[in-house]
Amino acid sequence: MAIESAILLAFATSVILVLVTGIDAGDIAIYWGQNSDEGTLAETCATGNYDFVNLAFLPTFGNGQTPMINLAGHCDPYSNGCTNLSSDIKSCQAQGIKVILSLGGGAGSYFLASSDDARRVAAYLWNNFLGGQSASRPFGDAILDGIDFDIEGGTNQHWDDLAKYLSRYSQRSRKVYLTAAPQCPFPDAWVGGALKTGLFDYVWVQFYNNLQCQYSDGDISNLENAWKQWTTNVPATKIFLGLPASPEAAGSDFIPVSDIVSQVLPAIRGSANMETGYSSAIKNYV
Repeated sequence: MAIESAILLAFATSVILVLVTGIDAGDIAIYWGQNSDEGTLAETCATGNYDFVNLAFLPTFGNGQTPMINLAGHCDPYSNGCTNLSSDIKSCQAQGIKVILSLGGGAGSYFLASSDDARRVAAYLWNNFLGGQSASRPFGDAILDGIDFDIEGGTNQHWDDLAKYLSRYSQRSRKVYLTAAPQCPFPDAWVGGALKTGLFDYVWVQFYNNLQCQYSDGDISNLENAWKQWTTNVPATKIFLGLPASPEAAGSDFIPVSDIVSQVLPAIRGSANMETGYSSAIKNYV
């Protein structure tokens, strides 16, 4: 598969992901759902800044557990209150934005006990969030575009099975997009095996909080070497480079915009002809 490079930038408790192709403007995605100050989903999409929105998270599933979403203060899944997001999701999609459900996260209770467990979870996701049917769809009749694997705990077993089962639901008329957010040490401890399947469309690698593969004090070598590992060994359609976009997001791992533009991007893209900026301004230099 062809591999394209990208930048990911994390804003405090949210995350945006920017796809960079050559010197053209790239796609931007955001993790939405864990910050009560981030505005509504409809407002986020209406900014015109984003091409993908990952709904964060579904942190409880697998091993016989009743799956449960957690969108912080945005809605109450216990009272079926998240069905009100249906119109927001449809509004985002009407603007050409892909809306994806993110599994896992940094806190939660999730793991797959067996291949059969993965099959059951895939069926649940299909019937409750994707193109299937269920009487208890958390987001009502809105049909999401895919599933994101943000696996940071549990075990590293059977995520490849889950990807395979989910991919079988893809149809010519409606594709099920698969994405993942591994840490930069290669291979990833949690989803490294799943990524070998070649079934993932977007892989946004987190190049921070890991000294052995991140930019540090003007030294690009660790990041550059790890970047080459990811882009040459992972059979995904598009590989993203993840960077924190504020000190609040990653503390000392934050990289100033000037360093991103003058050192990081040229190393992975071969071009330093970019403007600086964050948030909506990021489209000016990707």
